[in-house]
Amino acid sequence: MQGSARRRPFPAAAPGSPQPPGPLYPGRHGAGKNEDNFKTSQFHLDLWFYFTLQNWVLDFGRPIAMIILPLEWFPLNKPSAGDYFHMAYNVITPFLLLKLIERSPKTLPRSMVYVSIIMFVMGASIHLVGDSVNHRLIFSGYQHHLSVRENPIIKNLKPETLIDSFELLYYYDEYLGHSMWYIPFFLILFIYFTGCFTPVEDESRMPVAALLLMGPSSLYYWYLVTEGQIFILYIFTFFAMMALVMHQKRKGLVLDSNGLFLFYSFIITLVLIAVWVIWLWNDKILRKKYPGVIYIPEPWAFYTLHMNNLHAGKESL
Repeated sequence: MQGSARRRPFPAAAPGSPQPPGPLYPGRHGAGKNEDNFKTSQFHLDLWFYFTLQNWVLDFGRPIAMIILPLEWFPLNKPSAGDYFHMAYNVITPFLLLKLIERSPKTLPRSMVYVSIIMFVMGASIHLVGDSVNHRLIFSGYQHHLSVRENPIIKNLKPETLIDSFELLYYYDEYLGHSMWYIPFFLILFIYFTGCFTPVEDESRMPVAALLLMGPSSLYYWYLVTEGQIFILYIFTFFAMMALVMHQKRKGLVLDSNGLFLFYSFIITLVLIAVWVIWLWNDKILRKKYPGVIYIPEPWAFYTLHMNNLHAGKESL
């Protein structure tokens, strides 16, 4: 007789019958969570702080680092400091977005999140190459407030087909790269936002740390929308958020602290964009570069047009 009895295997479930609950029958990914059961949600201060900090340092700060640091350290035929900032951004940002999704109190569509992350990394990488060359052209006299063909260093190139190549580079930078970068970025934020609702009124309050972090976060979104020229994408995302808030309110659900932080940040961003447009409404040169109904100048176009001229005037004095 054997000293220990063997474990009897569990019988296989009949076709079409539900599997019994338990760890031995894990089921499909995410199927074990009931959407009607809302977990307690706390404000993700660590993730939002890291997210805002790396956005400011690695995204907003990369062209500044490229201009400030000595050119001898980063020759024009090598990646600049801003390029290395961009590389770090392309790795850290999707990681933080995935961590946000993981902390959502509800089960979110993971397949859509993964596809969006892949598109985000691909678009940000395309933008890395185009933006690197375009910003390095500043040292050769390239002016961002002018179109490619109107730039003094471009319009006299021979053969003229070289101008087409620079326009292709600009397309990869400003259009294709931005689209593949920002569309999945805002989609992931919206997917996360859909899980930020709770029936508990006490969870619909933001801590003091969230209020302090809202200013830098909103200001970065302003920079993202204006410099990336993605106002339509931003406003559609904001309207979708508003519609979802009103729809969930009918069910007796309110935003938790993370949802409030994201929603209020978008509201403040809209106010900042309106102030920016009103301030530059009568700028004839920028009006020429940004024709049409939606007039939202890029901050770096404003810088190359006005601030460079101001610095040049001071140096001449």
